[in-house]
Amino acid sequence: MSRAVLSIGSNIGDSLAHLQGVVDGLRDWVVAVSPVYATAPWGGVDQQDFLNAIVVVDDPDTDARGWLRRGQDLEAAADRVREQRWGPRTLDVDVVTCDDIRSDDPELTLPHPRAHERAFVLVPWLAVEPDATLVVDGVPVRVDAALAQLDAGERDGVRRTAQRLELR
Repeated sequence: MSRAVLSIGSNIGDSLAHLQGVVDGLRDWVVAVSPVYATAPWGGVDQQDFLNAIVVVDDPDTDARGWLRRGQDLEAAADRVREQRWGPRTLDVDVVTCDDIRSDDPELTLPHPRAHERAFVLVPWLAVEPDATLVVDGVPVRVDAALAQLDAGERDGVRRTAQRLELR
């Protein structure tokens, strides 16, 4: 079994359609899809708000690198361009966790090294897995506890929308 938590985001073009493309592209392996949230951009680059969601996937024939490749393929299909770190993008697909795998590989660091600092990851994740845990510095931490450690402004900046992603 290979269960992964993917964080997806978009703030260029039809962002909802880009996120829906991830759900459609992974439909055979989707276990859960969070509500869609609007969030302020992270990283200090001036740009419009993002739409973000979490997709939980499971495929016994796919390892962590396989999820990374699938995410990159979906980004390419959405014409993702990597011009500026933390800049605007049509689609961003990050592997947050995959099973209990720990990796320091620069191409795929697992668990995602900054997921515990990002309310736009934690809030949607809690919506689909209220008891989720994330390893932070080698220690398992409940996702709700990690979220509680963030600045209130960061938490409040993740706003649930009426938009939905459909498993079709």
